[in-house]
Amino acid sequence: MTDETTHFGFRTVPIEEKQGEVDAVFRSVARRYDLMNDLMSGGLHRAWKDALVTALRPPRNRPFRHLDVAGGTGDVAFRILEAGGPGTDITVLDISGDMLAVGREDCGDEGRLRFVTANAEALPFPDRSFDGYTVAFGIRNVPRIEAALDEAWRTLRIGGRFLCLEFSKVDVPLNEAFYEAYSFHAIPRLGGIVAGDSESYRYLVESIRRFPSPGAFARTIEAAGFKRVTVRPLTMGIVAIHSGWKL
Repeated sequence: MTDETTHFGFRTVPIEEKQGEVDAVFRSVARRYDLMNDLMSGGLHRAWKDALVTALRPPRNRPFRHLDVAGGTGDVAFRILEAGGPGTDITVLDISGDMLAVGREDCGDEGRLRFVTANAEALPFPDRSFDGYTVAFGIRNVPRIEAALDEAWRTLRIGGRFLCLEFSKVDVPLNEAFYEAYSFHAIPRLGGIVAGDSESYRYLVESIRRFPSPGAFARTIEAAGFKRVTVRPLTMGIVAIHSGWKL
């Protein structure tokens, strides 16, 4: 045990305890996770994930090994598989076995997808294993974000691309006030009705507010070794796509 702490929503917790707290959240909401994403975002999460895959541009004419981290239900991985060619091979990694179980059920017998239970901070793959790495709405739940970024850099080949889709900072003041009210009042209530768990969705909203600003997170990505780091805000800054290359 160490004295190191981190945040779990608005609470400060020992860093060793955060992962267990996060696991409990996703164990609770796994079966309703994709439905809640539709309801909370009015379906916008689909367009955001499509934009992520468009940015990735998986090739259709050559092999492409991809790692989708915190991708439990397979929502992003299925899109990449459809966009890529027959040589596209995707590993979906998540620390939550409950989320991965949903993805496996939806996947059926697709042979180019595999589901792996593991921690983003300690990936069970050799150096330079993948051509691409995505993480959508998952990096803010990692206790040691810097460690996860180091692992992303380690497991990408030279020329590989890191892409992160995450909630960001609304950049229109009037919309920001509405968004804050909706997030802290409507989303937990909706979580209670649909998923039977308002507190897990209260944590997810709080975790968004505690996540670094786009500029600060971009600097953290650069510190992990990535080059040509960019930030692309979507939908008035509600979310952003962060991109970096291993060069």
